[in-house]
Amino acid sequence: MVVPFILASGSSIRAQLLTRAAVPFEVQIPRVDEQSVKRSMLAENAPPRDIADALAEMKARRISERTPGALVLGCDQVLDFDGDLLSKPETPEQAVAQLRAMRGQWHRLLCAAVICEGGRPIWRHVGQVRLHMRDASDAYIGDYVDRNWDNVRHAVGGYRLEEEGARLFTAIEGDYFHVLGMPLLEILNFLTMKEVIAR
Repeated sequence: MVVPFILASGSSIRAQLLTRAAVPFEVQIPRVDEQSVKRSMLAENAPPRDIADALAEMKARRISERTPGALVLGCDQVLDFDGDLLSKPETPEQAVAQLRAMRGQWHRLLCAAVICEGGRPIWRHVGQVRLHMRDASDAYIGDYVDRNWDNVRHAVGGYRLEEEGARLFTAIEGDYFHVLGMPLLEILNFLTMKEVIAR
């Protein structure tokens, strides 16, 4: 019997990654208040890694509790810049300010994934990528956000590396799939072991 696999996310990039890897799945979008969880955990001085992991688990658990017999994948990504947690920009001005603050420096993307079954986590992974942003001019950053706002407003940190955002960087240390918001290879290894996909 094939075990149903559910992606608990509305992210088109995550869905594309699974589709291109020929993984059969369906999408169910969890309704969770991510901002209140972040605020609560930041108030308790939780590290960014733990925040990403908790949000991924919350999404997977929410869908898993109402879909017995399925494996449910939840993912989350946070940006750690010198200990500060940066989120998706709410305005173009906020995106410009974030990018200007990070230019010429390193930051970390933390990409968490949790798979739940029967409402309980059975697998988890948190990957880390270090990125160095070039010292881009004010003019370029402003123009970049103007040209790309419809896409970068949905991206942690205000950039998308798979598009023009690649021009913002001089170096990347880590797995490219983690930058896109999903530890794809680790997930595929787990699904192969569970025989959700062929060996």
